[in-house]
Amino acid sequence: MRILIAAAGSRGDVDPYTGLGAALRAAGHEVALATTEPFAPLVRAAGLEFRGLPADSRRHGDVGDRRELMRTASAFLAGLGQGFADAVDEGTDLLLLSTTTAPLGWHLAEATGTPSLGVYLQPTAPTGDFPPVVTGARSLGRLGNRAMGRFALHMADRISEEGVARLRDRLGLAPLAASAMRRRQERAQWPVLHGCSTALVPAPSDWRPGLDVVGNWWPHVAPDARLPADLEDFLGAGPPPVLIGFGSMAAGEGERLGDLAVRALRRAGLRGVLQGGSAGLTADGGPDVLTVGDLPHALLFPRLAAVVHHAGAGTSAAALRAGIPAVAVPVAADQPFWARRLAALGAAPDPVPFGALTAEALADSLGRVVRREGYARAARAAARHMRTEEAAARVLRAVEGIARRR
Repeated sequence: MRILIAAAGSRGDVDPYTGLGAALRAAGHEVALATTEPFAPLVRAAGLEFRGLPADSRRHGDVGDRRELMRTASAFLAGLGQGFADAVDEGTDLLLLSTTTAPLGWHLAEATGTPSLGVYLQPTAPTGDFPPVVTGARSLGRLGNRAMGRFALHMADRISEEGVARLRDRLGLAPLAASAMRRRQERAQWPVLHGCSTALVPAPSDWRPGLDVVGNWWPHVAPDARLPADLEDFLGAGPPPVLIGFGSMAAGEGERLGDLAVRALRRAGLRGVLQGGSAGLTADGGPDVLTVGDLPHALLFPRLAAVVHHAGAGTSAAALRAGIPAVAVPVAADQPFWARRLAALGAAPDPVPFGALTAEALADSLGRVVRREGYARAARAAARHMRTEEAAARVLRAVEGIARRR
């Protein structure tokens, strides 16, 4: 089959699909990944065809301002939809849609008659088991969680409304509200495979048929990939260090965060690796601190004592996969959800909210996760569970089922 995967957002919203796409390609399918231009090298390195989407995936504005976030997200989807149709050519046999692209992809599937399948990185369907992942709220009980879940979907429909209207007009389709299309998909029990581990999110018992949690899809790593020589030297020069990084968060705060990180490491008596990320994290920490750029988690994390991160879905899972504990410093969106999941699992202490981050708080949490064996033991147990999950194979079976019905 000719498969088009569509994903957009930050790197963590795109990179897992490089591994999924490579697995589908290895099974004999032709695979293209449609995403924004900054991620073209990741797509091509995985041996996939790149198709560009014309949207700015960078984050703007104050991450604590929810109205600004909604305006930014709405503009992001409106821009995305204007180019999405160009990425779907006449030979596309199947659309694989991420959480971000599904609200637009449904309409493309309608216009072209192309089958589609959800491949989400976050659980979005309402459930009594937990509150919506994007609200940052604590559990409100089963009834409250479900009510909040429905409200979160309502807000998501509002955000996508402008993009949907523009896209349907371009496709020559009659107007249809975003909420109406969502209800149509729900009634049809449109299938969604969720690319997260049941170690963190067991499939809720109150979900409708067609919603499944299958395990993580991991970013593609070339078989001959190696860590840089200076990092290898650093890793070999002492006990396993701690990695501190904030991924696509905290743009422009690198100097402040770098200084804070060095002070925390010294206070805790630990060696550290600072990962630049969008923050531009850097510091002169002497021989016990090294600053690095983007590196494959799969190569670096097993060599570490712990990870301090923003609790993005991918980084949270990568730490567990490596069997190492974490200190979660959530910033926005779904990050508080994953941070609390790590703590509930026992693989991390209580999260340190980004707004409350100090060198003292970070040093205290680092001291606990590195020196109390229970955290590492919980992470290793999760790693063993994750090795039993066959996430890409589950998608392949779903794809082949769709192929047989065509």
